[in-house]
Order: sequence, then structure tokens, then C-alpha cells
Amino acid sequence: MLNTEQWASFEKDGFLIVPNYLKEEEADDLRERMTEILEEIEVDHQSVFTTNQQTRTSDSYFLESGDKVRCFFEAVEVEETDKKLKINKVGHALHDLEEVFQKISYKQELYEIACQFGHQDPAIIQSQYIFKSPKVGGNVAPHTDSTFLYTEPLSCLGVWIALEDVDQENACLWGLPKVHKTHPIYQRFHRNETNDGTAFSDVLEQKTKWNLNDLRPLEVKKGDMILLHGSNVHLSYANHSERSRHAYVLHLIDNQAHYPQDNWLQRTDLPLQTMREVMGMTKNI
Repeated sequence: MLNTEQWASFEKDGFLIVPNYLKEEEADDLRERMTEILEEIEVDHQSVFTTNQQTRTSDSYFLESGDKVRCFFEAVEVEETDKKLKINKVGHALHDLEEVFQKISYKQELYEIACQFGHQDPAIIQSQYIFKSPKVGGNVAPHTDSTFLYTEPLSCLGVWIALEDVDQENACLWGLPKVHKTHPIYQRFHRNETNDGTAFSDVLEQKTKWNLNDLRPLEVKKGDMILLHGSNVHLSYANHSERSRHAYVLHLIDNQAHYPQDNWLQRTDLPLQTMREVMGMTKNI
């Protein structure tokens, strides 16, 4: 679990850097396995991922990815022979379908942190391997994770693990401190009424503009973990450097919270298992 100082910092800012969460060889194992996955993954589609409301495109490939391993592209043009270079991420069930990723995802330490966060029965709702490739990795607009993974009450916890050194040059995350306490989420991203696309809808009628002047760069080393409160505002800029910025990202929810059926991410072929169930824990742990 987080120590007293770490927990106080997380509660205050809505984000926290936890050093040395993964060993170097664990980070390398994830990268090596992803290299193998890319040799077989389907790239004959046009599904693009972006957090920008105006350019978000949703299709069946995206909507059916909650319990599969699929890739999504950056909104950039590249030569067809280099199509894998424009992959934005691979998701969203690596933690359940890939043994190497499952081993890293279901750690006792993360379970205890989720319980400390307030989860009664933590569950990993999605996982993503994010590339942020050199000269290709695009801008990620300011957003809150609970907008995309909404529960009642809100319970989303983001876990961002660096698989190589990350700084401002190669597009680190930026977090907005304290906003999780003063600004509840404004929107939900969900399936539309016909269940064949997605939409944003307002949660609050009145919105207070985020003061992005207060953003802080979250520079980390390989193996470090960034915890993100589901109501924390964060973003990343385009990667204009010659360095990649690989990261493994998990989002946890409390399985005791209500997870609406119109949330964009649904699991149809693979039931959601809690961390307790996967790790073989007893109910009274």
C-alpha cells in the first residue's frame, strides 16, 4: 500500500508517481511480447483513437474490443507499408488474454492500492499498450478517465506504467493538480441509443473551465507508475522527438459500483473477473 506521505500527495493532487513499480526485466517482457503481438495483429482496418470529441470515430471494431486484443491508429497519414508505425495503442483486454500482461496486471501491490483508493472489490476493466511513436504519436486532449469509464459512484483509477524513460521531450503526461476535488466530471462518453456508435452527454449543465496553466509534467523513469484519480484532468502533447514513449495502462473500477449498460466498453465474450477472483483470493481478505 501507499505510505502516509504518498497517500497524502495523491489525495491532494489527484496523481502520484510511484518509483520502481516494475523491475527493468518486467518492462522488457511487456515490450518483447508486444513486438510478437504486432507480427500477428490485424491492421486491415481504419479504426482511429482520439480523446478529442470533434474527431472521435467509433465503429464495431472499437465497440467490440472490450474483451479482445485489437489495435487502433493515430489520426495521421503514413505510407501503407509503414502502417504499423501509426498504431496509437493496442487494447483493451491484454490483462486477461495475454499471460505476460496478466502477470504484470494482477499484482498484490496494485490490489492493495485499489482497496486503499476505496474499492470494495477491485476489477481491471481495461488495459492498453500505448506507443506514442517518434514523430507520429499525436496529441491527447485534456480529459478525465471517469468520462470514458463511468460508474455510479465514480470509482475509476488509472494506472500508467512507463516502459522506457519519459520526459517532456518525448511527450510525458501532464497532470492538473487538485482539480479532482473541485471539478467533478462534466461528460460521459457512452454508446448511442441505437448501440452502433458513441456520443458524449453532459453530466453537469454548468461547467467551470479547467485552468491548464497549472499543469505539471509527470516525468518518469522506466518501470515507474503514475496513479491517476478518475476525475483528474491529464493530457499529453504530440511526440515530435526521435524517441518512442511506450507505456502500459490499466484502468480499475470497483465491481461493487454500478457500471451502466450504455458505457462504451462492454465485455460480451469474456465475463469480467475481479482481481480477487483472478488472484485466487478469499472473500474476506
